[in-house]
This record gives sequence, structure tokens and C-alpha cells, in this order.
Amino acid sequence: MGLYVGVMSGTSLDAIDAALIETSPTDQPKLIGFHSADFSKDLQTALRTLICSQQCQLSQLGELDIQLGHAYAEAILNLLESSDVSPHQVDGIGCHGQTVFHSPDSIYPFSMQIGNGNVIAEKTGITTVCDFRQRDMVNGGQGAPLVPAFHAAIFRSDSENRVIVNIGGISNITILTKAPHSSLQGFDTGPGNTLMDSWIQKHQHQAFDNDGIWAEGGQVNQSLLLTLKSDPYFKREIPKSTGCELFNQNWLMKQIITANCEDLPPQDIQATLLALTSSTIADAIHQYAAQTDKLYICGGGAKNTALVEQLRKDLSPIMVSTTAEIGLDPQWVESAAFAWFAEQTLQHNELDLRHLTGARQPSILGAVYWSRKAS
Repeated sequence: MGLYVGVMSGTSLDAIDAALIETSPTDQPKLIGFHSADFSKDLQTALRTLICSQQCQLSQLGELDIQLGHAYAEAILNLLESSDVSPHQVDGIGCHGQTVFHSPDSIYPFSMQIGNGNVIAEKTGITTVCDFRQRDMVNGGQGAPLVPAFHAAIFRSDSENRVIVNIGGISNITILTKAPHSSLQGFDTGPGNTLMDSWIQKHQHQAFDNDGIWAEGGQVNQSLLLTLKSDPYFKREIPKSTGCELFNQNWLMKQIITANCEDLPPQDIQATLLALTSSTIADAIHQYAAQTDKLYICGGGAKNTALVEQLRKDLSPIMVSTTAEIGLDPQWVESAAFAWFAEQTLQHNELDLRHLTGARQPSILGAVYWSRKAS
């Protein structure tokens, strides 16, 4: 038995999510506590500016790394207090960190997450694991998506061909066939919420499109949709991963100009962006998981009722639900995943991601920041 905390903030920058899980050698991990903490306005603005501009002073980068570490630590301590668990009872923390740049195709591939592990370990007194992606990339992998390994551990079924769809800022899918000993497949399909969020922030000054209501009131422009889907990423073979380095407002504006849609009402563009997210997920499933019996959604996109309904239309007759139906609230899947990853690291378990990320060999992921009690 073990207790592990996972902490996550995604590309949407909506909140810091922390989950407490109990693990067992014989049973699946059990979620026993969760907490969501809003970013302070100044931290959220600074992170968004850094990610969108992709440049900053080194002093700013260093200070954001430390500031975010303090924010993660505070969220973790609040989680433990609300769960009536003391830090000395927790075996480890898995902190994904905030991705500020993901570059799997550069000459020297790397993925940069900030949220300083020294701060987290020192402030909580709990051994902390960070930097999960880089070891995979050193071994020739994409470094993403990693969460499908957790999906396979807790969601695989002997009686149902499943696809797990995580819709955060970027969308990724995990293909879980019921065939025994089948290889794990999963990859980023393209934009999730990131383009929709940034577009409504620009035009409606809202953080996100609640229930997809604004998109639902617009009209999908097929010419723009085809232009958006013409990006080479969507035709790339797997394994593949992507991020806001590609799918951002600069990319979107170029596509709008290419499609001669500069005069299109902003609400119609929002509707088209929702269609882009849904249709690229559906295209990926039709290409790689044609035998799917049921699809389960997790991540923030599970709350977008218009997006979920569009997925049902695009994927019919495949049944569409959320991971709540198979035992885990969709909001806490990713943070629970990094709690599980922390256990794998601290137990010295190699993860075989060769068919998932393209890594050359299995490896132990993450960098460990030991607590004082373990020194």
C-alpha cells in the first residue's frame, strides 16, 4: 500500500489540479482526495505571456520556475489538509510541471516544464519526482503523450475495445484493445481546448467557452475547417506529439488569412474551432482504432457539452461517455496519472513506451528530489 500525490497544470492554464491516490500491489489505484487551486492572476498572466511569446529574460524564467514551485506546494498541502493526511504519510509526489516549450523534432529534442522540484520537496517534506518527459526523449521518444501508460494500467478491459480521449489544451487518445498482450498506442491528435480558449479570451474576455455555448451559436465554416485540417501535422504518421508551439493564435490567424475568412464573425470561427477539435479526434480514431466499442473522455473538454455532443455525431455509432463511468472522474485523471508515475519512478520500475512514444528502449522516468526524511 502507498499514498502518492500527483499535481498538474495543463496548457489551458485554468488551474492547478492535485490528486491523492492509494496504490496496492493487487488492486487498481484508488482516488482518495483531490483539490483544485486557481492560479494567482499575476502568475497566470506571466505564464501565458511566456508560452505565447516563447521568449523572456532568463531572470523571469528562473523566478517563474520558483514561483510556480511554491504554488504547487501550496496546492499539495491544501489537498493533504482537506484529506486529513499528514505529509509524513505520503510516499511521493509526482509533479508534471507547466510545459513552456515542447520540441520533439529539433536537432536536440527536449521538453521544458517549470515548477521547481526543490521547492516542492522542501515546502512539503515529501520526496518529489519531476521532469518525466526528458528521459524518454533522450531515448528517442516523443516525450508525449505519457498518460496513456496510466490509462492502460487502470482502464484496459478484457471485454471492450476502448479509446480514452484526454481533451486538455491539446487532445490525445489512448487505444486500449481487448486483445491480450496487445501493444499500447496513443498520440496527440491536435488542438483540444487551446484554440477555443484563446479565441474566446480575445473576443469575449472569458477564460473558456462554458458548455460550448458560444460555439454552439455559430456556424461552422467548411472552407476554414478544411484549411485548418490541411496542416501537415494531421497527416503525420504516429508516434507524434504536439503543443501550443504549433497550435496557437499566430497559427490560427495565418489559416484564417489563407482561407480568406478575415471577415468571418468571431462566433463562427469558434464554432469551426470546436469542429476542428472533434473532427481531428474522430479522424484519428477512424484511422487507428476502427474497432472501438466505446470512447471515454477525460480532461477539461469533458465539461464542454457542445464538444461532447459533436463527438457523438462524428463518431456514431461508437458510444461516447466519460471516464467517470469506468471509475475515475475526468477532471482528476491526469493528476492521478502523475501520482502513479511517481510510484513507478520511486519503485525503480521501467516503463515500456516504445510503441507509444517511439522510444528505443524502456526507461525509468523522472528526476527525484529527496525529502529530508529520506536523506
